[in-house]
Amino acid sequence: MKKNVLYIATSIDGYIADEHNDISWLSMVESEGEDYGYGDFIGSVDTVIMGRKTYDKVMSMVEEFPHKNRNVYVLSHSKKGFDGNVHYINNVQEFLSKIENETGLAFCDGGADTIHELLQYIQFDRIIISIIPIMLGNGIRLFSGTYKRHTMRLLRSSTFPSGLVQLWYEPLKDTILEQ
Repeated sequence: MKKNVLYIATSIDGYIADEHNDISWLSMVESEGEDYGYGDFIGSVDTVIMGRKTYDKVMSMVEEFPHKNRNVYVLSHSKKGFDGNVHYINNVQEFLSKIENETGLAFCDGGADTIHELLQYIQFDRIIISIIPIMLGNGIRLFSGTYKRHTMRLLRSSTFPSGLVQLWYEPLKDTILEQ
């Protein structure tokens, strides 16, 4: 069965971008030779799911698409088909039903709308959150709207000299509470 993982960074006060959709503050924790486990994680991923705004942001920041050797799906209300890098998905529930019996690891790369939409249909098998030592005060929240309540179990936590704190959670599947 496909495992779904959310791997994302947030400010201390729960924002993944500021009010201008800027994420340059993420670079404050960049440190020579330190990728906070991302290289090992992304090496285990065969499927990437992201929203169209996240895809557009990624493409504006790179010269070459970073997920060329993976199946990449972009949730979009307007675009359809394949653009050479990604398959556009218009029906999330249908898409998730299609991939749920596949093997491998699906990485949700954001953004907030995509995370919220996915939470309507799935429970992430793992949530890895890197907390950046900054309070933005306003912006795009990591978790917004309503979704089913999930009790989580902390698997591990790591602290780094940069001030970044990384938390790894998995759901306690037998304690999911319907709202």
